Amino acid sequence: MRYLPLTDADRGEMLNVIGAPSIDALFADVPDGLHLDGPIEGLPLHASEMAVERHMRALSKKNLAAADAAFFCGAGAYRHHVPATVDHLIQRGEFLTAYTPYQPEIAQGTLQMLFEFQSQVARLYGCAVANASMYDGSTACWEAVAMAGRVTKKKRVVLSGALHPHYAETVRTMAKFTEDEIAGALPSIQGAPDLEGLIARIDDATSCVVVQYPDILGRVFDMTPLAEAAHAKGALLIAVNTEPVALGAVKSPGEMGADIVVGEGQSLGVGLQFGGPYLGLFAVRDPKHVRQMPGRLCGETVDAEGKRGFVLTLSTREQHIRREKATSNICTNSGLCALAFTIHLTLLGEKGLRQLAAENHRLACLAADKLATVPGVTVLNDAFFNEFTVMLPADARQVVRTLAERKVLAGVSLGRLFPGVDALSNGLVVAVTETTSEEDIETLCSALKEVLA
Repeated sequence: MRYLPLTDADRGEMLNVIGAPSIDALFADVPDGLHLDGPIEGLPLHASEMAVERHMRALSKKNLAAADAAFFCGAGAYRHHVPATVDHLIQRGEFLTAYTPYQPEIAQGTLQMLFEFQSQVARLYGCAVANASMYDGSTACWEAVAMAGRVTKKKRVVLSGALHPHYAETVRTMAKFTEDEIAGALPSIQGAPDLEGLIARIDDATSCVVVQYPDILGRVFDMTPLAEAAHAKGALLIAVNTEPVALGAVKSPGEMGADIVVGEGQSLGVGLQFGGPYLGLFAVRDPKHVRQMPGRLCGETVDAEGKRGFVLTLSTREQHIRREKATSNICTNSGLCALAFTIHLTLLGEKGLRQLAAENHRLACLAADKLATVPGVTVLNDAFFNEFTVMLPADARQVVRTLAERKVLAGVSLGRLFPGVDALSNGLVVAVTETTSEEDIETLCSALKEVLA
């Protein structure tokens, strides 16, 4: 029996107040082709619990897990080794069941963890202040764009062509409601990003420039000239980082002049997990921008007895006192994933992170050198961390599918990321981490030779 707490009169009164002619009008933004006009085809109306379990087990057997294959997928989500300690600690009851720490006197553990998390992110990004996490990297990217608009009072957003297309699409989706002008582009298929071309797109109406580092093709570059060009036009530079382990080896975005640094924290402490839940990171270089940040911040203080304590210092969210004047409608954070991130990074320490980054880079260089010897394969990048792009003599999507049948997950095809763009169809983004063995690299190269022969 359906739960219908409202009468027709109740619903009619509510529709009159909001000015909608019908309930269907509330879904006007959903394309017609996506509306259901009945039950989902092929989905039974009901089944027993045992039948559902049996069916789901059969479906799960069709999956090819990352641990069961030579795995080279990346493009925003990376397979790293997560110490067993991380999972053990995050499942402690006081962490696993905790929600928002509204009452600091009984939430000191959660608040201290978030404070430590913020400190780690700020140092990693080369920034002054970080918040207590966001939903994921793509929504953090949009929140940075919205923040830049509040700071600069401008509406034009310049997106690098080498920004992850899912991040760019999130920005475009949200901008429909803010009337921001989004100036996008496609990535240039060359060894280094076209920074001069990107700089030429900045004008006096630009609120921000959004660039990924390392970018979607894995290229590493100096963004200092870009920061200087943006600042000369009164715009902010937003740097997106999807692989935080890279910052154990390369200069941080904040050090190169990025005003807002955002990204995905999944690499540290959080497994691939079929795409989520993940962890958004957000930091600013200049403390004067702190009140324009979304989400919330935890701060350190002292109690009435002079003992150290932690509190929510800033919560500019819509459910709090600012209401419609809030900087964002995000009303929670990825607290458990933030805890996993913090535990993993704490276990590593600075020395451990640098060693982990060095091993990632070593194996990636080995893989790039080996792939370059495969007939027809060209390594695109002039510089990279643990991810790079190769150009194949055939459509990379078909090559990826063929290799998957041999239990080799060769990477992410640019044709999948940028569908319909013929110039990118032969590109393949290959990611190598410390979980990749030298045997896996040999397996990839051997299988690729056979498929391309």
